[in-house]
Amino acid sequence: MDELIGRLATNASIDGAVAEKTVGIILAFLRNEGPSDSVQALIDQIPGAEAAIEASKSGGALSRLMGGGLMAVGTRLMSLGLGMSEIQNVSRELFRYGRDKIGADQMGKIIAGTPGLSQFA
Repeated sequence: MDELIGRLATNASIDGAVAEKTVGIILAFLRNEGPSDSVQALIDQIPGAEAAIEASKSGGALSRLMGGGLMAVGTRLMSLGLGMSEIQNVSRELFRYGRDKIGADQMGKIIAGTPGLSQFA
């Protein structure tokens, strides 16, 4: 996880703590909305991913009120102080990292199989 957090913090110009929360939120979204086999392959290649996903679930009542889907993820990421361009930069960097870990084909399946995700790839 430290490698990914470092890449996000550097390449997307965000704080490390925000990067870690962002990874958890995005991975939780992918787990819920994406193709399960490919998403699990990605999660398995990121040490600490499960803990980040669990930590992202602690949003409480506000998180439940936002519902699910890409709009809820965007709202949660914006609540961390990220703007749309930063969210796109983080997403692209996370997808590059994913391609390095599980290959372009598997990452392509995740992007194609997750509603609304292609606009961030």
